[in-house]
Amino acid sequence: MADFWRNSGFHLLEKDPAGRLRITDDFLRAYYLRPEIHPVEESGDAERRLHASLMESPRRGVSEKELSAIDDADARDNYRIILGFRKKLLDTGTVEGCYRGLFKAPIDVPPMFVDQLVHVILRSVLDGCDDPLRLRAAEIFFREQKATIQEGHVLLADLETVETHASGNRYGSIGKLIVEAQGDLAKVDLDVLDRANAALYWERESRHDTVISLTYGRPALDALCRVLEAWVWHFLNVKVQVKPLRKIEEARWAWHIGLDAESTAILNELWSGAQIEQGRMRNILAIFGLELDDPSAMRTDIRGRTIYLALSCEDGVVKMKPQNLLTNLPLHEA
Repeated sequence: MADFWRNSGFHLLEKDPAGRLRITDDFLRAYYLRPEIHPVEESGDAERRLHASLMESPRRGVSEKELSAIDDADARDNYRIILGFRKKLLDTGTVEGCYRGLFKAPIDVPPMFVDQLVHVILRSVLDGCDDPLRLRAAEIFFREQKATIQEGHVLLADLETVETHASGNRYGSIGKLIVEAQGDLAKVDLDVLDRANAALYWERESRHDTVISLTYGRPALDALCRVLEAWVWHFLNVKVQVKPLRKIEEARWAWHIGLDAESTAILNELWSGAQIEQGRMRNILAIFGLELDDPSAMRTDIRGRTIYLALSCEDGVVKMKPQNLLTNLPLHEA
């Protein structure tokens, strides 16, 4: 079975008996090797000594005096950010614990670090997965996507990859299709992953240059459902079934969860009876129905009802917030 997401940091971590990712010294060292922290030619002696000591003892305390001795103000600020993030990791002891804890108060770490936590957690959740479509769909959790609706198909491409194509002179089929929003789907079969060509992902996963269709009835949408189910099970130990829907049939549904800020806003407005202009409604790319295998795990006042999920784009970009599924699921207090 092919390995995947080797840059996630998964191989630097250990699993505890509960299957959570225990923080290791090597995982901490990876943060000290980031370009914002690693000394450069202009770095002073104090900065070099601090970096060397942290590489040797990744959990050692760092005094304000040591930080103040660093000449470069940007370097001092970067160390404070990294050390603050390290404290959250060490206080909880696991990657999952750190991630959950971030949303109990205003988030004070760079968004990039939050995405990195999701990346490595999903690498653990999907360990052993042999479905490339599921892995590509999972990238939506931690990498922003550029959405294009082309000839009735909802296509998602990696935003960073699209911007690379847009800023350079190399326009492959992804650049033509997504950046310029033109071209025939038949001409980009090699880039739009489907069951027939999904194996392409194994050799290209680190390049983020494949497209998936979230059109209703396409296998990538079903693959995303399986990732949503695994995400909930890993954190909450609750088995759920997620299914794609064409639309919400209930006039007055019991509960909804937006998987991004735009979906949350739209669903809130619809539930309250507000009228939403058709152009904005087209931002909704996919709707799902979620049901719990054990209804007794749900809040008693809405037990047995379907929970609706939505994934949307805003200005053509999908910025998923996977934490919403964990913090807003209406579980029974017990």
